[in-house]
Amino acid sequence: MIAIPNSVQMALRTHYELAPDQIDFYQQNRFIKLKQVLNTEVLEYFNYVITEQVNQMNTNHTSLEERDTYGKAFLQLFNLWRENEEVKSLIFSKRLAKIATDLMQVEGVRLYHDQALYKEGGGGITPWHADQYYWPLQTDKTITAWIPLQATPLEMGPLEFSAGSHQIVEGRELAIGDESEMVMQQKLKVSDYKHVIEPFDAGEISFHNGWIFHRAGANITSETRRVMTIIYMDKDMRLKKPENKNQELDWNTWCPGTTVGEIINSPINPVLFEY
Repeated sequence: MIAIPNSVQMALRTHYELAPDQIDFYQQNRFIKLKQVLNTEVLEYFNYVITEQVNQMNTNHTSLEERDTYGKAFLQLFNLWRENEEVKSLIFSKRLAKIATDLMQVEGVRLYHDQALYKEGGGGITPWHADQYYWPLQTDKTITAWIPLQATPLEMGPLEFSAGSHQIVEGRELAIGDESEMVMQQKLKVSDYKHVIEPFDAGEISFHNGWIFHRAGANITSETRRVMTIIYMDKDMRLKKPENKNQELDWNTWCPGTTVGEIINSPINPVLFEY
């Protein structure tokens, strides 16, 4: 049994209370950045633990020059919680799951899946995209916690948002890549949606809806930008009939055994918080 420090466990259980204006901001813009969600001890602990796990799981050893745009954007590894009990303690954190619940204004949240997104030094842009293109989920009650494991200045490629762009239907049919970057860059340029690009302080986390358009710049430093993400969905989320091949793949991978129209209650989609 791995002994997670009591102080870390306590921090992950302690509620982070949102102000009404923060919930209103999220509801209007469908993203929010929250400071001091994780303290220094917790951040340093998981920076080490998650990076060790990423190094164990990573099988991509091709050079950046040999990869396509998606491959240059980051090393991407999924469901670390199933491989590592220490990582699981973060993914199952009541503190983070309650924030997700309160921002979405639902009664509780389930886990869709987690993923580590490590943008190597010299790594390229993450193109404009909306995550929910990939998800066979019936409603837009989805939210991703984007958790930098270090302070993330602009030079490292922090997440950027087009505030309120969840209202845009055009572009929802695009997978992440060169086309989504080109099409959405032009679309968002002529819209009134505010482009928000800011550094992240240590311990600062963002939460964004599945249909908000977002991207990240290149990492022009020599240090890897280390990020963990947790994707939550309404605890009563139902599976929809897939609309593309990626959604079919996600159904089989992240919602195993669930039938169309049914609440996604598979063994790997546990409820993480509920009132």
